[in-house]
Amino acid sequence: MALSTLDWVLIISFFIISLLVGVLVYRKSSKNVDSFFLSGRNMPWWLLGVSMVATTFAADTPGLVAGIVRKDGVYGNWIWWSFLLTGMLTVFFYAKLWRRSNITTDLEFYEIRYSGKSAALLRGFRALYLGVFFNIVIMATVCLAAIKIGHVLFGFSEIQTLVIASLVTVFYSLLGGLRGVLITDFIQFIIAMVGSIWASYYIINLPQIGGLENLLSHDLVESKTPFFPDFSQPEIIIPLLIIPLSVQWWSVWYPGAEPGGGGYIAQRMLAAKDEKNAVLATLFFNIAHYALRPWPWIIIGLASLIIYPDLQSLQTAFPNLDASFVKDDLSYSAMLVFLPSGLLGIVITSLIAAFMSTISTHLNWGSSYVVNDFYARFVHKQASEKSKVRVGRLSTIIMMVLAGLLSLILEEARDAFNLLLQIGAGTGLLFILRWFWYKINPYSEIAAMVASFLVAVIFFVNSKLETPWFELASHWQLVIGVIITTISWVSVTLLTQPSDQKTLEKFEKLVFSDGKFKHINYKVGAFLLGTLGIYTCLFGTGFLIYGDYVEAIISFSITAISFLYLIKNWSKIV
Repeated sequence: MALSTLDWVLIISFFIISLLVGVLVYRKSSKNVDSFFLSGRNMPWWLLGVSMVATTFAADTPGLVAGIVRKDGVYGNWIWWSFLLTGMLTVFFYAKLWRRSNITTDLEFYEIRYSGKSAALLRGFRALYLGVFFNIVIMATVCLAAIKIGHVLFGFSEIQTLVIASLVTVFYSLLGGLRGVLITDFIQFIIAMVGSIWASYYIINLPQIGGLENLLSHDLVESKTPFFPDFSQPEIIIPLLIIPLSVQWWSVWYPGAEPGGGGYIAQRMLAAKDEKNAVLATLFFNIAHYALRPWPWIIIGLASLIIYPDLQSLQTAFPNLDASFVKDDLSYSAMLVFLPSGLLGIVITSLIAAFMSTISTHLNWGSSYVVNDFYARFVHKQASEKSKVRVGRLSTIIMMVLAGLLSLILEEARDAFNLLLQIGAGTGLLFILRWFWYKINPYSEIAAMVASFLVAVIFFVNSKLETPWFELASHWQLVIGVIITTISWVSVTLLTQPSDQKTLEKFEKLVFSDGKFKHINYKVGAFLLGTLGIYTCLFGTGFLIYGDYVEAIISFSITAISFLYLIKNWSKIV
């Protein structure tokens, strides 16, 4: 594909701006660990919220959504829409607690909640398990998307794409720390939203598509548009709706949707000015992530069915791309070849922005674990602040290299998504209850991690064998993983001793200073109505696109009533 001068100007300008931000905030970010990883703990809710949204808009996200729509229809998105329940639980019950803990990373939680050497062991192990291993798997899925985009739009080989994309991202991540990430995230989010909305509008008006009405009435598209699967087909409704809404949302640890909060979401909450800013940031994130952003990707996924009705048509269009990479998630970047000069530059810039936003966040988050929870805690307790920042920058480079290598093994965004779900299966309930059920101890968490990881490895290896040991659908693998892991950690919890009483009392005094269950009725109401409001906003937008105006008005009315409740009772909720 030939890019015009205007396209290249837009792309190069974005790179320059990103690097300039890193240079400008370099001195502030290099002062100490708090400055590098938490930006001095004085960030406003809107900047943190936008950063959360920008991070979850990875380069692989549009491809993942488009691939889901092609395979399962719009209702296939319940596999990730269900995580809204997790997000709203974090907003109204946990965001305030995280900010009140005043820790640097969420892994420090272990040594304020648990006692003894087992707490320290858990913190160190979790730092490497999440910050290095799990983090690298996440970044590899984003690199996989970059490989496909790079080939489709630039004709780059896998290695060329990884080298070019990674160098700039790593460079500005090393310079700016979290402050640089937050500022560039804000710029990236604006570019990403403008690019995706404009691209979807242009694509549905292509001669091959013939406008929105023709798109929605097309034989290949019409059956893919419902928000809910056919309730009379258990083979569809069980994996795509029942399991996500009844099991997955509370039982699975997934980046950006951790039950009880955690990871880079917790990092943003910990960087907030105060507790109210932490809550508002997380609420804004859930509204934007689930209600405002998905539809451009969904529309492009639907449109791709007309131009590329099957995988063979995608392979024919891109014969030089390795066949292992030709999956349904390729459809999103394949549709971009139809964009005109200027718009193409904006959309490519938005995808580059999405890649950089997600990778930079995961590099900063992962290196914060390596430095704060492993190096400074166990390797060099007297390390200077400058030494810690240097180690953080070194770990950033190493993790980027490993993620790039792993991405060469993966094939499709959906497979990587399922792998991450399986690794976290069964651990979610523990993360929800550990704030309140004081019987939970470090051995509970270790048992959960080991059990979920072993089950995930068995299922993953089995899927890669030429002759699998057994045949089992991915949704039943998830359920089995949840059952085995939950039984494992609950059993260990009941058979072992809780942390000492002094530690538990100190923890409760720190995070529950205004009472453990104060205004619980208002919080439960906020959780239920907030969730309903965001879902109806999501569906209202869909109804508007489909031309179902009465349903759209009803949906948006419910959204308005739900948020009026939040506004009226905000002081009691927060």
